[in-house]
Amino acid sequence: MVITSKSNPLIKEIIKLSDKKYRREYGAYLVEGIKPVNECIAAGCQIQKIICSEELADKYEGSVIVSRSVFESISAEKTPQGVIAVVELPSYNLQPPQGSCLLLDCLQDPGNLGTIIRTANAAGYKEVYLINCVDAYSPKAVRASMSGIFFIKLYQGSREQIMSVLNGLPLICADMNGEDIFAFNPPEKYCLCIGNEGGGISDEILAKSNYRVKIPMQSTCESLNAAVSAGIAMYQLKYKLKR
Repeated sequence: MVITSKSNPLIKEIIKLSDKKYRREYGAYLVEGIKPVNECIAAGCQIQKIICSEELADKYEGSVIVSRSVFESISAEKTPQGVIAVVELPSYNLQPPQGSCLLLDCLQDPGNLGTIIRTANAAGYKEVYLINCVDAYSPKAVRASMSGIFFIKLYQGSREQIMSVLNGLPLICADMNGEDIFAFNPPEKYCLCIGNEGGGISDEILAKSNYRVKIPMQSTCESLNAAVSAGIAMYQLKYKLKR
């Protein structure tokens, strides 16, 4: 059976998952595209259902088949590939990290958040703590994570809750007034803190920091993109320890 109506209850429910409110209500988020969906399956994520356009009907066993026009109505892509997975939102109880980790303080751009998650996965950081950040499971953030979101534990909570579980772990804050990160020798285990795109790290987090580091820049450059800064810092700290 092929769903051809955009008014179908299932289609309406999937469209709602583009909204954070309904992702929380239904406990699910969307993964779109052939490669991301295949990697989501391979990662062992809890997939509730897969929706395919007719041309991909034989690629995903047990999938819901919809017409091309219906698929385009639920897709967030300009050129849809024809497959979307509805994936159960993971839920992790707040706990201290097993290794070095990241703390993201009030990031508001989903592209930046997704890119940082992607880089964290690549660099070997397994745990990311989020304080008042944009939703990591929005379609744009999921897409920017390039499947990294399937392999990273994302912990969310209030500033007080998260700082409590990180208690005792050295905090390294990315700060324009810090010391040169390329001359800095990090401790064996640490939490790298990245702040808001415009305002940086909050005063509350800075006050608790053990170290502050900066990426040196030419005088003609005022600042780096948050995701770029995070990527440089993640690799520099991680691999400085391995040299």
